[in-house]
Amino acid sequence: MSRTILQGRRDRRGRSSHHGEASEQTMATIVEYTDQKRARNLYPERIISPVRSGPCCFSDMEEVGKPQEDNRWVFQYKRCKKCGFAVRVILREIPDAALAAELRKTLANSFVRNVPD
Repeated sequence: MSRTILQGRRDRRGRSSHHGEASEQTMATIVEYTDQKRARNLYPERIISPVRSGPCCFSDMEEVGKPQEDNRWVFQYKRCKKCGFAVRVILREIPDAALAAELRKTLANSFVRNVPD
């Protein structure tokens, strides 16, 4: 299976961070980029795609399959109807429930005032 590399900054718990060292995360994909084979849509097992997009890709991309989840991401494949160029499009990130709970707690405590009697 091919892999797409996403680069980002993560803290010790694996959460996004504005500082710290950059790390690589890999995301599996069924797209095989090659100019040695003709473009083919063998979804859901494999999509063979040219290495580069063409001018037709701007207006002729179509969705392939339904949105799927992988780890913390919701994605969908898109493929050009004319030349066969394909990409895995990230639609959104799945929220980190633990981080959201921690932020809610912090915000709730931020607005508490201690008023003397």
